[in-house]
Amino acid sequence: MTPDQMIAFVEELYALTGAGEWEAAAARLTDDFVAIEADGLPMAGRYEGRNGLKELFLKVMDMMDVVAMERVETTAGRDHAVTILSLRFADPALAPAEICEVFRFRDGKCCEIKPFYFDPAPVIAAVAAKRAERSIA
Repeated sequence: MTPDQMIAFVEELYALTGAGEWEAAAARLTDDFVAIEADGLPMAGRYEGRNGLKELFLKVMDMMDVVAMERVETTAGRDHAVTILSLRFADPALAPAEICEVFRFRDGKCCEIKPFYFDPAPVIAAVAAKRAERSIA
């Protein structure tokens, strides 16, 4: 894939997952796809297979109230693309989470996604805020 094709692919994958079009998203993933969230995060772990991205996305969205995911920029080269993201939460008192997601490609499909958090504290705070909200309700 060319860098432009990878960038377009990533944009399309974000659009599909954001719209809940999971079958179309899964069709763009390899059978051995893996998304890896780092230890220390509330959603830490490996999310594997064509449904791994759906599992991770639904888990994250259930754990915290993300109201906007701003894609700042995507760049690509060889077999990787990197997207800079800013996640904003429902509680305006919470700082946005700054993330870079690394996408790895093989044979025209995505085989791996690894998010890198500048500071995991905003994500941890957003999860705690949602837990507190649920315990009040």
